[in-house]
This record gives sequence, C-alpha cells and structure tokens, in this order.
Amino acid sequence: MESLKSDLVLDCKGVLCPMPVIRISQAIKTIGVGQILEMQTTDPGSRPDMEAWTKQTGHELLASREASGVYTFYVRRTK
Repeated sequence: MESLKSDLVLDCKGVLCPMPVIRISQAIKTIGVGQILEMQTTDPGSRPDMEAWTKQTGHELLASREASGVYTFYVRRTK
C-alpha cells in the first residue's frame, strides 16, 4: 500500500464501539478540508463502522489496514 501522510493521528486503541466513530466525528472538524486524519483502533467492528460513517458523512475513506490487531484508517475531510 502506498504510504499516506496524515495531518492528524487519532489513537483509539482500547476503545470500543461506538467511541471510535464518535471521536473521529469530533476530530475531523479540527482539520482542514482536503487534509487526512489517521485513526488507529483495536476494535474489530471499526471496519464496517468506518465504511458506514464515511458513506453517511461524505468524507473519503482512502485506505484501511490491519496489522497485529491494530486497525488503521485514513480519511480525507471533504467538507
């Protein structure tokens, strides 16, 4: 996977649903349009949650990956 440069890293490791989505909803407002937020979580339910959240909000899910039980998502703020 191509390396993405994030403008903000949100650490949600150890936090369970629905908190990762709530935290990213708040954090995305602190970066500018076009910037990238990287969220790291250990919640396996975060993958479908992030897909649904980006569809609902219109923000762009650029990439996601899992390594050693940590799920990482890269989201571009679109508005």
